[in-house]
Amino acid sequence: MSFYRGMTCENITLKGEGGTEITAYVAKPEGKGPFPGVVLIHHLPGWSELYIETTRRFAHHGYIAICANLYERAGEGNPDDVAAKVRAEGGIPDAQMVGDTAAAVAWMRGQPESNGKVGLFGSCSGGRHAFIYACQKKDVDAVVELWGGRMVMGAEELNAKTPVAPIDMTKDLSAPLLGLFGNDDRAPSPEQVDQHEAELKKHGKNYEFQRYDGAGHGFFYWHRPMYRPEQAMDGWSKIFAFFGKYLAK
Repeated sequence: MSFYRGMTCENITLKGEGGTEITAYVAKPEGKGPFPGVVLIHHLPGWSELYIETTRRFAHHGYIAICANLYERAGEGNPDDVAAKVRAEGGIPDAQMVGDTAAAVAWMRGQPESNGKVGLFGSCSGGRHAFIYACQKKDVDAVVELWGGRMVMGAEELNAKTPVAPIDMTKDLSAPLLGLFGNDDRAPSPEQVDQHEAELKKHGKNYEFQRYDGAGHGFFYWHRPMYRPEQAMDGWSKIFAFFGKYLAK
């Protein structure tokens, strides 16, 4: 096999939460496999070009990858416009995200090229969602949470869409966790990351945290001023090592 792996990419339709049809972008490596799988949970900027490109990046590295459009119910059109509408509405319900993501995980496990292992990847709200999913479901094998926001929540922040703070679900985390954080971030702040880690330790969870000086929120986002190339490339190396350990067996 050549170093630069070919791949196939397409949009598919999933039956998400409540039987609602949603679109998902899929990238598959060339070959018969078996390949591990990665389910990407996009951030609040939506089902964006960044996440579509990241889906292909995982395929290039030998993973079947899928990213579902969690905002499809909010309408079609420019992902930025749809995301702005979702943001104005206070985000999507956690329960809806879990149902939609479960459909993507089930699709992944049904692929003939799958090796039977599935990981979750998400940043910001997607990191938060990945953590929640792995606390409520037991069908993933590893989780990568990039600067998950609103993990720690005050009682006044809870509502029908987000009824439980993710940190309060920690005891039910069902898979190894890799967390990457920038020390200049305020959402989550270093203090909130400390609380997050303390709860993982308290419940004896299998986790790895990496914190980066000189990096704030979204330091992987190459299209924004917050991008930090050195820290981002080190973070990617840790992601592939982590998924290689838990998914590539």
